Amino acid sequence: MNTIQKKIWMLAMVILFIMAVIWLALTYYNQKTQNQYNDILQRYLSMNEVTSSSQQVITDLNNYLLKPTLANLEQVNGSQKKIRNVKKEVHDLINAENEFALTNYMNLIDSFIETTDRSLMFQSVEETEASTKEFTEATRISKYISEMTLTLIDTELKTYDRFYRGIIKQSAELKKLGIWLLLLITVLLLMFTYWISLTITRPVHQLTKAANELSKGRFDLQIKVVSNDEISFLAKTFDHMRININNLISEIQHKAQLEHELQQNKLLLQESQLRSLQSQINPHFLFNTLNTLSKKAYLDGAEETSDLLVSVAGLLRYNLRRLDRSVTLYEEVIVLRQYMEIQKARFTDRLEFHSEIDESCMHIEIPGLTLQPIVENAVIHAIEPEVDGGSIWFRIKDGIEWVTIEIEDDGKGMAEEKIKQILSEQPEQSEGHSTGIGFSNVVKRLRLFFGFEDVIDIVSMEGSGTKVRLKIPKIRRIENNDETPNCR
Repeated sequence: MNTIQKKIWMLAMVILFIMAVIWLALTYYNQKTQNQYNDILQRYLSMNEVTSSSQQVITDLNNYLLKPTLANLEQVNGSQKKIRNVKKEVHDLINAENEFALTNYMNLIDSFIETTDRSLMFQSVEETEASTKEFTEATRISKYISEMTLTLIDTELKTYDRFYRGIIKQSAELKKLGIWLLLLITVLLLMFTYWISLTITRPVHQLTKAANELSKGRFDLQIKVVSNDEISFLAKTFDHMRININNLISEIQHKAQLEHELQQNKLLLQESQLRSLQSQINPHFLFNTLNTLSKKAYLDGAEETSDLLVSVAGLLRYNLRRLDRSVTLYEEVIVLRQYMEIQKARFTDRLEFHSEIDESCMHIEIPGLTLQPIVENAVIHAIEPEVDGGSIWFRIKDGIEWVTIEIEDDGKGMAEEKIKQILSEQPEQSEGHSTGIGFSNVVKRLRLFFGFEDVIDIVSMEGSGTKVRLKIPKIRRIENNDETPNCR
């Protein structure tokens, strides 16, 4: 099976091969032309170097004749050595066409060197006149060398004129060839690239079209892609995924239908439970309350009785509201105070109620009918059985992240089994409660409302009273992870 990577590598190798062939051909041609051009230029430079060297020898020799010092003599010897080296370079330029001219040119250089040697020899034996004569002859030969150099260069130019014109013509032809070759290679590469890209993009387009159909929810269409590379495997995998998703959607729809029906049944059950709780006003409580009111009306005037009736009415009105809605601590404390007014009227001096409330946290939300059932539980189990009654302490304390609510009594306390039963939310007898809502029901609603188990704690020992502590977070974390500030 051909892979996309192989196709891309094949395209890259073809391009590199064509570029390498073109580069080698151009490099070979340029190098050959450059070598020929360098050879011709070297001939001109060598001939021109003869003229320069001969003139330098004349200059140095003149300086020595005027001032025959050792330094000037060394200058003359150095110049002569240089012209001898240049003569060797000229010898290498001899060919069939210029052999005669260059031979005469080299003989002229030899005559020049011999004349300068004789001038130095006469100067060394202090024959000044003979030395000057030889110097004059050397100067004349130097001029001949210059003139002959120009003649040879002119001859070389005429000889290589055709070569220069050939280079110019070849460059023009090579330029045209390069343009046509570039166009041909471009067309071939475009065709080859289009073929390669088509073998890649056509399956991708088919796969994209299938994906669009899936995005529209059409999971019943089969995905088929004609290809011999990885995209074919991808299409098959994609088709398997389509089948799995289609099966999963059918399963999810079936489960969703079942869950919807279950949720509806749950909601109906909760509504019926709430209505049942709201309707459970204990007759025994109403009897005791009305009996207390009748005795109070008999013993006292109508004003105090009226206040007591207002508290009862407010308590009943609050108890009949929906339990699935949250209320503030402020509302709960008002109802708790109304309830305690009724109980204090009932128990008189047998009941002492102490409260310490931090007013800054009265806006925290809690489930409705939370505090009254807990305090009522303390009244029923700690105050009512005792002949001398007892005391109840109610505290609201502000913390950094939590608000603590404490309800404490000095009754006989609870057994460990009873505490476990309440905290495990096991149903209990709520007989005697004004609302019919027991302690375990309060625990359950608090945990559901705040979303964690550690919202309530009960500390009690038999014979030493009971303390119920509620730990209410200032920021309530709801199931959808939204956060609603409750205090400050």
